[in-house]
Amino acid sequence: MFQVLFQGDLFADYFQIYLHDENHPELPDDYTPESLARRLMAGPYGLILHTARNMTVPVCVEWHAGRPEPELDGFQHVAEAGIACPTGRLVLAGLTDDAAVAPRLAVKPGPLAARVSFAGLDTLDASGLEGDDRYLVQLWSAPMTAGIAVLKLWRDA
Repeated sequence: MFQVLFQGDLFADYFQIYLHDENHPELPDDYTPESLARRLMAGPYGLILHTARNMTVPVCVEWHAGRPEPELDGFQHVAEAGIACPTGRLVLAGLTDDAAVAPRLAVKPGPLAARVSFAGLDTLDASGLEGDDRYLVQLWSAPMTAGIAVLKLWRDA
C-alpha cells in the first residue's frame, strides 16, 4: 500500500527539481560529472533530481509503509538516497520556483529513504523541449544512508 502525496507537473528549470525538509532549505551543491550521471544528488536534508528536460515535467511522489520493490523494467534510470526530515514536511519544487508557495508533502518525521525512477528519457525531440519523460519519487521511513545507490543506470547516447 502507498499514498500519492503529489501528482502533477513541475517546471524543471535548469533541469532540476528539489525536495527538502521544510525548515532546512539547504540543497546539495556537489555538481560533478558523476553526480549528474547519477541524476540524483543528496544532502543531509534535501535531494535534487536531474531531469532530461529544462521544461515542465510530470512528477509523482508516493509515500510507502516500507521499502517497495524496485520496478527496474518500467524505468530507464533508478537511484536511491537518504535524507533527514525532522519536521515531517517536505517542500517539492523546481529549482527557480518560489518555495513559499511550493507544495508541502506530509511524511513521517525522521530519516527517510527516497527512490527516484526516471522513464521516457529517450523520448525527447531534437530540440530537447518536448518529450514523454516522467519521474516517480518513492519515499519511506528508513535509517539514514550515505551517498547515492544507482540501481539502474541510463547512459544517453
